Amino acid sequence: MHRFSVGAHVKLAIVGGGPAGLYLSILLKRQDPTHDIAVYERNPEGSTYGWGVTYWAGLLDKLRAGDPESAAAVAEASVTWTDGVAIVRDERTVHRGDAGFGIGRRRMLGLLADRARELGVRVEFEHDIPGPDAPELAGADLVVAADGVNSALRAAHADRFGPTITSGRNHYIWLGTTKVFDSFSFAFKETEHGWIWCYAYGFSGERSTCVVECSPETWQGLGLDTRGEADSLNLLEKLFHDLLDGHELIGRDRADAAAQWLTFRTLTTRTWHHGNLVLLGDAAHTTHYSIGAGTTLALEDALALAEALRGHTDLDAALTTYGKRRRAELVSAQSAARYSAQWYENLPRYMALEPAKMFALLGQRHSPLLPHIPPQLYYRLDRAAEQLQPLRRLKRWLGPHLARAVHGRH
Repeated sequence: MHRFSVGAHVKLAIVGGGPAGLYLSILLKRQDPTHDIAVYERNPEGSTYGWGVTYWAGLLDKLRAGDPESAAAVAEASVTWTDGVAIVRDERTVHRGDAGFGIGRRRMLGLLADRARELGVRVEFEHDIPGPDAPELAGADLVVAADGVNSALRAAHADRFGPTITSGRNHYIWLGTTKVFDSFSFAFKETEHGWIWCYAYGFSGERSTCVVECSPETWQGLGLDTRGEADSLNLLEKLFHDLLDGHELIGRDRADAAAQWLTFRTLTTRTWHHGNLVLLGDAAHTTHYSIGAGTTLALEDALALAEALRGHTDLDAALTTYGKRRRAELVSAQSAARYSAQWYENLPRYMALEPAKMFALLGQRHSPLLPHIPPQLYYRLDRAAEQLQPLRRLKRWLGPHLARAVHGRH
């Protein structure tokens, strides 16, 4: 039986130097400075995929409670926006919304790594841990698999963790741009091969993120399945010229190579720990990027795991509590992500609406009711529900019940 108590000499190995792994090391070192904590990251320091990440104000409150110093550094390095802007075909519409935040992924990782080192954590880059038998993990009281959706540690015990991965239908590519957006922006363009669209948001004073998505038919029809990166970016810049205002798109500096198009993989796991090995962040779960919650959920995992370890001296009890709590808390986010991904996979269903109405339904894409009601009727129902409380209650009740009935038939 593994014990995990304040004051005991506890050895922790965290595999994966993403936001969740680094932040967990900070939280646990703050809880007990005597803990021997190492973070192993296979990539070089300062190299990371992605451009910027998004989060909302509620996360900052949680980070301040966990570690005020790193929270202040993240907040200072972030940019903010309040509105959503959409260009549909060539018509622009604005939607007022809550404040959101963006920060460069590389910047966030640098801040967290610096804070972890300051507290005495050993952060080792270019240090691959290929599996659970690696010598660095020998003698560890707790091993944290924070090594992403392709987790080698989870794969070694796949029968125990019970992972399920489902691939989305659409293709997407993660890009940067020199255009600095001051709102969360969308552009939907109709081509002779179907719709293609872009999500864009700022993450610094010099750069923004652009995620471009389309159906497989559009992807192939536009030749994006065979074009090199430079050729692909040139085509996308022309398609989204009014969104980008003449600014360039930035890939991964592989102009002669194939562009990095992906299909999103949604991961769920049946259980989150086996012995003294526990899953964290993308190693345990993923949620579709269109709800902008991946980094937030990973950091919330770290907060929940640290709290569970603080509240139990028995390691198995702590890890069981952590897994049960987070699986329960993720239900609503995973549902929202599933419906959001399906909304985009069925985009043509909504594009006959005038742009303001289409954008209103984009904001409702998490609804389990929306796929089952004609879009024009849903829009009228939603507007009426804003005025009539009984209709609001009916709408909230009907969506999940209708969704369960439909899934039950399948």
